[in-house]
Amino acid sequence: MISADTAFVFAGIACLLALTPGPDNLFVLFQSMLWGWRAGFMITLGLCTGLLWHTFIVTIGVAALIAASQTAFLVLKLVGAAYLLYMAWQAWRAPPVFASGETAPSRRSDLQFYRRGILMSATNPKLSIFFLAFLPQFARPEAGSVTLQLLMLSAIFIVCALLLFNLVAAFSSFAGRYLKRSALAQQVLNKLAALVFVGLAVKLATSSK
Repeated sequence: MISADTAFVFAGIACLLALTPGPDNLFVLFQSMLWGWRAGFMITLGLCTGLLWHTFIVTIGVAALIAASQTAFLVLKLVGAAYLLYMAWQAWRAPPVFASGETAPSRRSDLQFYRRGILMSATNPKLSIFFLAFLPQFARPEAGSVTLQLLMLSAIFIVCALLLFNLVAAFSSFAGRYLKRSALAQQVLNKLAALVFVGLAVKLATSSK
């Protein structure tokens, strides 16, 4: 079992990391602006589900294999980069959502937003390596099962991410209410989101372990 002090320190660091600009919180921000808090919430649930996957492969040691194998790391990061480019393409060609006086296009389902979140998280191999490097620093063999401690630390990280990403979604949704009054503002936001995703894809594809 991890101590209360360890849990508190770890939670503080996890909150700071969750607020650090990255592909996940940027994705929540832009999608919440365009589609509202519910979309951001479902994406956040998907992202946190993806973190469960990374927790699983870290606890069984697969992340160590990814860290050691250049080929495995390359394949996974290229898949992640390709998905980000796909998101960029969709954002670039997306029409205004609720332009004044226009009929809104069909909203994606909650399940579609949820799946997007899972894919965003699960196709990022750097998350597995990050968990592999970060979580064990707070686990102590003398405190009991290391596997159990890793699972507890991961749960704390996921809860922090869930709460903070939902705050981002709520704030972005509030700002998005004003965007819905302007087709031009939405088009600019879509183009900006596309450029951000292209940049993140390039960063991921060219990253090293």
